[in-house]
Amino acid sequence: MEIRLESLLDGARRARGTAVVIDVYRAFTTAAVAFSRGAESIIIVAELERALDLKKQGAAAFAFGEVDGFMPDGFDFGNSPFELSTADVEGKTLVQRTSAGTVGVEAAAANSERTFATSLVTAQATARVIAGEDPELVTVIAMGDAGEFRTDEDEQCSLYIRGLLQGMTPDRDAVRSLVLSGEQSRKFDNPSRPHLYTQDRDMALEIDSVSFAVAVEREDGLLVARPVSP
Repeated sequence: MEIRLESLLDGARRARGTAVVIDVYRAFTTAAVAFSRGAESIIIVAELERALDLKKQGAAAFAFGEVDGFMPDGFDFGNSPFELSTADVEGKTLVQRTSAGTVGVEAAAANSERTFATSLVTAQATARVIAGEDPELVTVIAMGDAGEFRTDEDEQCSLYIRGLLQGMTPDRDAVRSLVLSGEQSRKFDNPSRPHLYTQDRDMALEIDSVSFAVAVEREDGLLVARPVSP
């Protein structure tokens, strides 16, 4: 198995083989929480208007995500695992739009054979699913801030997943410490950013706490995420 590490939106566009799109703060931690709450599926979109249209058409019961970090008008939840942790989404289809993660999935899925939406909470489960499928090529993409700037949490998650795929046992505590020391982690303590809950950070750093991966398939022209167990 060849493993390539890429970053940001340009890296997502270069994805081939099995693509692992990483967004720790907060998109794919939030998606994992939604599935843990019993969501049936999540439609992944890059454009805000597309998300709103799908909700209006009844294709999705709820919309969640962000534009520039904030929940847009017409959405039901922000890009927050803490908000989704008490949401009644069991059996529902949701639509998600974010500035990095969902944009990256759309870009990566254009050329990859298999796509996963991943964060630290699903890292081990994702690696196990991929190891079981044993693809020739895996592209791991750290999406960073808005797909434009590298961030510690996504880069560390990328390295962590590579280690797992290589049969190593990376130190979770070391990964958590490195992420906590990064600039993005400190934003959750900033009172001028009340939409960034400290609980979002805490939940995102519960490494390997989720027993399933989040796989994205194309269904009737839509990119649809569902949980997949190893």
